[in-house]
Amino acid sequence: MTHTNRPFGALLTAMVTPMHEDGEIDFAATQALAKFLVDQGNDGLVLSGTTGEAPTTHAPEKVELIEAVREAVGPAIKIVAGAGSNDTAHAVRMAEQAAEAGADGVLALVPYYSKPQQAGIVAHIQAIASASDLPVMLYDIPGRTGIALSDASYDALADVSNIVANKDATGQVEAAKDRIARTGLAWYSGDDPLTLEFLRAGGVGVVSVISHVASPWIRAMIDAHSANDAGLADAWHEKLLPVVDAIMGRGPGGVMSKAALQAAGVIPSRATRLPYVPATDEEYVAIATFLRDAGLPVQE
Repeated sequence: MTHTNRPFGALLTAMVTPMHEDGEIDFAATQALAKFLVDQGNDGLVLSGTTGEAPTTHAPEKVELIEAVREAVGPAIKIVAGAGSNDTAHAVRMAEQAAEAGADGVLALVPYYSKPQQAGIVAHIQAIASASDLPVMLYDIPGRTGIALSDASYDALADVSNIVANKDATGQVEAAKDRIARTGLAWYSGDDPLTLEFLRAGGVGVVSVISHVASPWIRAMIDAHSANDAGLADAWHEKLLPVVDAIMGRGPGGVMSKAALQAAGVIPSRATRLPYVPATDEEYVAIATFLRDAGLPVQE
């Protein structure tokens, strides 16, 4: 089955969830961040993923996040809501609530920690997909879940009518080539340093973390690739690699993204919920210095 080329657009940010110093969600900052990311070139926003601290936000908060972001960005921007749990009933309810709250799609994570059989993974994701009519993006990230989707599982899930895409954080670009051709799913990079490689393997876009601060650069790389300008795409890729190291190489992406966004004056606090702890003052200064030196936005 061949699906729409870019069902969720080309550039989506796996958005952090801004919080007050007491750990409560800052919905005003959430809306400001969403508007900022759209202005920076994002086609869509992924809410309540790992970067958004989904394991420590609660069901009513997830609904409020969707409603707040929809109010901020309007109907044209795609909102994909995470439905990640190792409890299938819980994941199904998240998918139902996402549809009720006005999301455009659901991110269906391979269940983590439990390490079920492949048949159990397929049944889990099929249950999430059947919870609503929303299009579903699979999310394969074995480094976090402890288990990867098999080829047979991809084939089975691609036959579900509203499963239309995959976020690939396996690091296996060569395997993706065959899976893209075989399943017809729209393939999104879930690994910032490999985005250009995934695009060249037949991918359609990226769900990015570094796009919190580098969306225009990522958009430029995607556009260069789409224009068959391999040299320019390579140049943007090389320019982005230090950003990957700054955001992803110094701690959890969500933690460091919040520090970078605070340094850029986009959100007022880098507060997190345990077990994440906020970036230290030293880490904050280091990332602010990096942004300034790289020519990326930073608040003076």
